[in-house]
Amino acid sequence: MYGSMVFFGVLALVLVFLMGIRIVRPTHRAVIERLGKYNRFAGPGFNWIVPFIDRIFRENVTELMVDATPQEIITFDNLNARVDAQVYFKVKSDEQNVKNSMYNVGNVQYQIVNLARTTLRNIIGTMTLKSANSERGRINEDLLKILMKETANWGIDIVRTELKEIDPPKDVQETMNKVVKAENEKIAAVDFATAVETAADGQKRSEIKKAEGIKQANILRAEGEAEAIRLVNEAANKYFTGNAQVLRKLEAVEKSLQFNAKVVIPSDSELVNVIGELAGVMPLKKDVPNKMA
Repeated sequence: MYGSMVFFGVLALVLVFLMGIRIVRPTHRAVIERLGKYNRFAGPGFNWIVPFIDRIFRENVTELMVDATPQEIITFDNLNARVDAQVYFKVKSDEQNVKNSMYNVGNVQYQIVNLARTTLRNIIGTMTLKSANSERGRINEDLLKILMKETANWGIDIVRTELKEIDPPKDVQETMNKVVKAENEKIAAVDFATAVETAADGQKRSEIKKAEGIKQANILRAEGEAEAIRLVNEAANKYFTGNAQVLRKLEAVEKSLQFNAKVVIPSDSELVNVIGELAGVMPLKKDVPNKMA
């Protein structure tokens, strides 16, 4: 009888021990309450609680994302913009912040979503639709700062915020698309005109260079011809000094002979000797009268 009581007693203790085993994963932290009051902090791994007396509450400490569901926001220029954003956060893993996330706020995700939606309305409501689209980085920064300030005692860390979309009304979007298309066409036309102007300028410079080359060639050719004439004149002055009149006469005879003209040349003229030498004929000597005869 005594042995049976011992056996059942040990069995009961084993069952109680097994019922009190709690395993906390590395991605979670936990708090243990005893009779509805905070008792202790539970880290990852093996933990044991008193069955039916203690309760364990786990909290995910990994980074989480909540979607601030799309909403219509009236911008400063009285346009309805459809805005959607995402908030990334995580519960800090130390004991105090885990306690704060459980005891200072009822539902972290739900309250973050509503706080983000309200904050977006306040921020974008002071901006025009155009500035809201072009300053998304500023909106993200402002939203992050406000959320971090408002959730400072929630035991969480707001990692980042991202705007998913800021969509204007359909008719406004169509108008904006037309404006963008017109601006793109204008830019393309300006680029084409610039390219044509550049090509024309290049052609003009090419023609100028070509004309300058021709001009320089003519100058060099004229200078060459002038130099040749100068050298001929120097040679004539050097080697034919005193024979200028004879040369002129020869030129006159040459021109006359070209047209089969008859030229009477005095027998005692120097041209007779020159022409004879050119033809290979020696001039005849004059008979000198013999005075003794």
